[in-house]
Amino acid sequence: MATVSAARQGARVLVVETSGCFGGAGTTSMVAQWLGFYNGETCAVGGLPMEFAERVIARGGSNGFENYVLAEATVRPLHLKRLPFNPEIVKLVADELVLESGASALVHARICGASRDDDRVTGVQIETSGGRLNVGASCFIDATGDAVVARHAGAPLADVQAGRHRMGMSLVFRLSHVDVARFRALSRQEKRAIALEGMATGELFWDVLSVSPVGTSDAICLMSHLDGLDNLDPNDLTRAEFIGRYQVSRIASFLKRRMPGFAACELAGIASHVGVRESVRLVGDYLLTEQDVVGATPFEDAVALGCGPLDVHEEDGKLRLFMPAQPFEIPARSMTCISVRNLVVTGRAISATREANGAIRHQATAMALGQAAGHLAAHAGAYGWDVRALPHGTVQKSLTAAGALPSRGHLPPATAVS
Repeated sequence: MATVSAARQGARVLVVETSGCFGGAGTTSMVAQWLGFYNGETCAVGGLPMEFAERVIARGGSNGFENYVLAEATVRPLHLKRLPFNPEIVKLVADELVLESGASALVHARICGASRDDDRVTGVQIETSGGRLNVGASCFIDATGDAVVARHAGAPLADVQAGRHRMGMSLVFRLSHVDVARFRALSRQEKRAIALEGMATGELFWDVLSVSPVGTSDAICLMSHLDGLDNLDPNDLTRAEFIGRYQVSRIASFLKRRMPGFAACELAGIASHVGVRESVRLVGDYLLTEQDVVGATPFEDAVALGCGPLDVHEEDGKLRLFMPAQPFEIPARSMTCISVRNLVVTGRAISATREANGAIRHQATAMALGQAAGHLAAHAGAYGWDVRALPHGTVQKSLTAAGALPSRGHLPPATAVS
């Protein structure tokens, strides 16, 4: 989103992608449902993210937004709206958006260093299959999720509190030959009974039975759970992938044997990267808090709207899950660094508490932040490439013109929900 957003605002953009495709968690981690577009019957995320969603639907990659019960087999399920999708179609549409924007791209490339002069990043080092590149720019957007550019540039970062683990990771997988309709017809009580049985036998690893349909006979399953591992520790990340695949094998066998609708299922795919919920976060000009999310704090420099749900995975394996009563604002100051003037951070690594992070890391919210980041970076040129000096109204006006930031009190109702 940040790439296309900045390019559409007239900036000359290079996007550096670690994997071979765009789409983030929705493609490489196969988290094949977009949450965060809607809060109840209110649509809060429009603009480029909604254009992306509509193009995926038009390509046959999704049947559209639907009502859904999140964590249905747990003791506290949550009713919301989601957009389930085929990750392969999302890859194609993401390619189209980037290429149409005129941005340049490098895939299979990794940021491995950054240069800094006083309070500005002057360049980044990029490791590619052909060797290391040094690339300079006037402004940088860190959309890595792990604050990679910020870390290499020496920006201050916040980590989990001492003695606490990061939220658990999950490895998503895809099953074919699933009777999705039969699974959906099961009552919540039936699903919970089967989930508890699987946990008792060590074949399921928590009581979340998250299934995203692809067509009529494939199901993308988010059911593995990997606690006590640090995605920034290379040894832990390696263990997460191995343990995750072991869990997938156990889960798939259990579903085939015990879950109605899965008797003929076959393992059709495993995500190429484990899904990460929590990493380090920026120490920004403002720390977004749970109270800001729950109380919908208004901000003069609001550049994006979030919907939730607030989704926190505690160390004891318990899931804290609830939907804020209304959409909440996210200020530009949570995306800017206290010590670096030409750096914008977007996605789950913005300046937020752990609890607020549980509400802003959903993919629709991340896309809204990405569009805002693109506008912040593109408009910074008129202010000496100082994103912290940008007048709030300038960015808000351009985001509103792009359909991304509704005027207060003018949020559109939900539409096209089946």
